[in-house]
Amino acid sequence: MVKDQVKSKAAAPHRFGFALACCVAGAASVGFAQTAAPNPPAGGDAYDMLSGRRLELRGMQDTIGAAEEQRAKIESEAASIRTDRAKLTTALVDLVRQIDDRERAIAEAEQRLDTLTGSEEAIRRSLASRRSVITEVLASLQRMGRKPPPALLVAPDDMLAALRASMMLGAVLPEMRAETEALASDLSDLLQLRKSIAAERDSLANEVNKLGLDRQRLAALIDARQAALAAAEKALSAENVRAAELARQAASLKDLIARMESEVAAAGRAAEEARKADEAQKAAQAAAPEAQRKIAMAPFKDPARLAPASAFADTKGMLPTPVAGGVQRSFGAPDGFGGTEKGMLIATRANAIVVSPADGWAAYAGPYRSYGQVLIINAGQGYYIILAGMDRINVNVGQFLVAGEPVAVMGDGSAKTAAAIAIGAAQPILYIEFRKDGAAIDPGPWWAKPELQKVRG
Repeated sequence: MVKDQVKSKAAAPHRFGFALACCVAGAASVGFAQTAAPNPPAGGDAYDMLSGRRLELRGMQDTIGAAEEQRAKIESEAASIRTDRAKLTTALVDLVRQIDDRERAIAEAEQRLDTLTGSEEAIRRSLASRRSVITEVLASLQRMGRKPPPALLVAPDDMLAALRASMMLGAVLPEMRAETEALASDLSDLLQLRKSIAAERDSLANEVNKLGLDRQRLAALIDARQAALAAAEKALSAENVRAAELARQAASLKDLIARMESEVAAAGRAAEEARKADEAQKAAQAAAPEAQRKIAMAPFKDPARLAPASAFADTKGMLPTPVAGGVQRSFGAPDGFGGTEKGMLIATRANAIVVSPADGWAAYAGPYRSYGQVLIINAGQGYYIILAGMDRINVNVGQFLVAGEPVAVMGDGSAKTAAAIAIGAAQPILYIEFRKDGAAIDPGPWWAKPELQKVRG
């Protein structure tokens, strides 16, 4: 047993040495393996790397999906914007028509009120002129009340006095009765007129209040439209500066139009769009009769249209007047300087809404000399519409305008434009001129009925 223990103790160092050698050899082999082949990880390292790759791939897929969703959202928003533009334009056109009706109702109420006030003054003057007659009638009635004529049954001996009283009353009473009835009728009419005047004033105040609310709503809708165009305004700012410079340099409105379309990109694009629209309309004219009938019924039906619904020459008797008011001078009338008017001048209410009379593109929008704010519309086929004398314009150069769409606002008459000075008007004056191939033409045949000679507001 002692020998076995000795052997065991003697063998222990050998076992330890072998184990140490194995450890060193193992460490050396591991070190060599790591040096020679670093890519294939062992065990858990390989699993962690694979999981990381999967997470990275999933993240890329999520990013692609989010980008696709964003693209779809943008496309949906773009479609919504196009739809909203149609709704916004429709709302603007309808609201301007409502404001126009409201202004017409106000004008009619004011006219009725003036008539009633005139009638009241006439009755007052009539009563004042007959004051002496009224005094005599009242005095006679008082005297008769104090000393009535004798009655035959009460005083039969006073026959002579009774006859005299009867004769006097027979001569006086018919005249007194006529005067009394006339006075009673006048006083009754005066009372009724005062009631009617009070009712008309209440109605007028109500219409004026509604008009103010409609104008506030219109301003909000215009602000919404301008906000939708805000992204393009930065690009337009440089062109607006260029347009202002051209307006300063232009010798005439004709020169201004030519310079704008040749030197300002937005106006040039508008002119190109007008040319394309002209070509499309010419092609449509060669279409089948049924197609032509549909085209003829199309004008002004689609508020979201981006090109004229019909050729300008075919819209005679169809165009809405750009503002509510009365004509002060017509095309061809003497201008007071030895020449004739090249356009027409309309007196408007303060802050009246100005609408585009036809489909077309804004070729110029801004101030021009003493004309005030000027808007030039390219209606295609060489036709241009010039509106001048406004206080504020709500559209940009190159923008497509729909007939009846609000484009500007008149002032209050305090800032005198060339048109207002020419006729000595105290109220705002809108100048309208139609041009064809550079020459002024009569705009009269284009207006829809009722004619502009009727005061509309």
